[in-house]
Amino acid sequence: MATMSVGCTQQNPLLVKEFDTPHGAIPFDKIKLEHYVPAFDAAIAEGKAEVAAIANNTAQPTFENTVMALEMSGRLLQRTAGIFFNLNEAETTPAMQALAQEIMPKITAYEDDITLNELLFARIKQVYETSDRAAMTTEDKMLLQKTYKHFVRKGANLNEEEKEKYRLYSQLLARYALAFKENALAETNAFT
Repeated sequence: MATMSVGCTQQNPLLVKEFDTPHGAIPFDKIKLEHYVPAFDAAIAEGKAEVAAIANNTAQPTFENTVMALEMSGRLLQRTAGIFFNLNEAETTPAMQALAQEIMPKITAYEDDITLNELLFARIKQVYETSDRAAMTTEDKMLLQKTYKHFVRKGANLNEEEKEKYRLYSQLLARYALAFKENALAETNAFT
């Protein structure tokens, strides 16, 4: 199991391919706050490389090499975010909330980089417009439709000026959504 190191002496348990625990359970006892930012940074870098490989693929766009490849990308980020944000909601601390404020803009920018990627959207659009849907399974048709609509709803058809506005607004929304959750939690905790 390869891991990336945090500092010189300790390994980051969030960066292993599979958890070395019974049933692959998350090793909460080994995860420290200082593991999260490097894990998110590594996961985002890995996800960006996966998306770039899909977008820059010179082969004819197909469901498998575009839509399915995109669906399978970003697994490390999904797992890391799932662990962090579930803990942040269930067992948060001021330190975790501060980390969330640092991490959320990075995730939002990463997601915007995907949905506003012109090369990637061109491949998805080509698959969407030219696929033989009669030969596809119901699940594949649904994934193709959801992927295409997700990109359109997230601004893929906007011009460059509108895309920059979209990026700004999505960053603001992410920040406000976190603040809302923190305020709601504070109110709940203050209730007597």
